[in-house]
Amino acid sequence: ALFDKYHFLNSEYFVNISRAQEDNNLHIVLEAFRALPDNKLVMISNWDISQYGIDLKKAYKNIYPNIYILDAIYDLKEINAIRGNTKAYIHSHSYCGTAPSLVEAMSIGIPIISFDVPTNRETTQNKAFYFGNGDELIKIIKTLNSDLLNKNRLAMKKIADLEYTWENIANKYAKLFFSL
Repeated sequence: ALFDKYHFLNSEYFVNISRAQEDNNLHIVLEAFRALPDNKLVMISNWDISQYGIDLKKAYKNIYPNIYILDAIYDLKEINAIRGNTKAYIHSHSYCGTAPSLVEAMSIGIPIISFDVPTNRETTQNKAFYFGNGDELIKIIKTLNSDLLNKNRLAMKKIADLEYTWENIANKYAKLFFSL
């Protein structure tokens, strides 16, 4: 049923899941994929919460055949099907700290292309692919191959398995709490 609902699941695509706010740089990702017509992008957001999101949705939805604009999806089965079949996750957030969407993608072994800010580098231990603008993102997409993606996938999964487990996080909070 999900393959009928989301036809792109039958092909290679990149995915971005973000709130529709400017510091999540959705415009940069969309502009890059506008210039990459042979690469598909699935972008999931709560478009209607801001003028920024409304404007982007209007400018891109059903305009470019390689760009799929989807409203926020809260069904875990659906979102995991979309994330789990992607070629890579594009994390475009620039002011988020340790973003749950980034850690979730890492934990299911998805290659990561991330906006280049210290918090994202810290989360991915400097092992993701990093971009700071649309041209850099385009260059990354054009140079990716299955070997690079697989190495990144394994690195992201290893980091998530070691750093972002409930046990590890709880132990760090306990250690911090008892040191006060």
